[in-house]
Amino acid sequence: MTGSASRPQVVLASNNAKKLVELQRIVAPLVPGLTVLGLSDVASYPEPAETDPTFAGNALIKARACVEATGLPALADDSGLCVDALNGMPGVLSARWSGVTGADKDRANNDLLLSQLGDVPDVRRTARFVCAVALCLPDGTEVVEHGEMAGRILHAPFGGGGFGYDPLFAATGHDVSTAELEVGEKDRISHRGHALAAIAPRIAAALERS
Repeated sequence: MTGSASRPQVVLASNNAKKLVELQRIVAPLVPGLTVLGLSDVASYPEPAETDPTFAGNALIKARACVEATGLPALADDSGLCVDALNGMPGVLSARWSGVTGADKDRANNDLLLSQLGDVPDVRRTARFVCAVALCLPDGTEVVEHGEMAGRILHAPFGGGGFGYDPLFAATGHDVSTAELEVGEKDRISHRGHALAAIAPRIAAALERS
């Protein structure tokens, strides 16, 4: 794993600005001395279609494309909300559940989810966020780790933090939505936090080999 000015680098393969901020915030302290880049820091390349039916498969698609295009180690995540009353959906379709793109996507997804759970009682509103993080290295090494955050779907959105379904989701043991949590607490319990913590030793090991 190489980088300019003797600092090793990894590219986070995401065009989601809010997700990128969260990923950078979590990764940086886990692997001290690592420069964490976003896609805006490297030459642009065509974004691959996320065609795999699993979180791990889609994360690998994105990380592989990034390594091939940049020649740098890449981290990519695929994550989503799995609602028990919807048989695990929206799952890998979470980001495009409503079919809407652009600035109103999150709101449209949340509105659709609430309408689908309109008559579902609290006891059946259980859900979990799932995240798969893939690390792909120029030498062909590929590693995938998973993380989950269990909780329930609220009856209305609360909070202005986070993104996606955060305003509708209350993690187990918390009475507020993840959009209302302080960022340090959210990172500690989140699906991305767990997945990145699991993969951090693999990143560090790659640094030692470089």
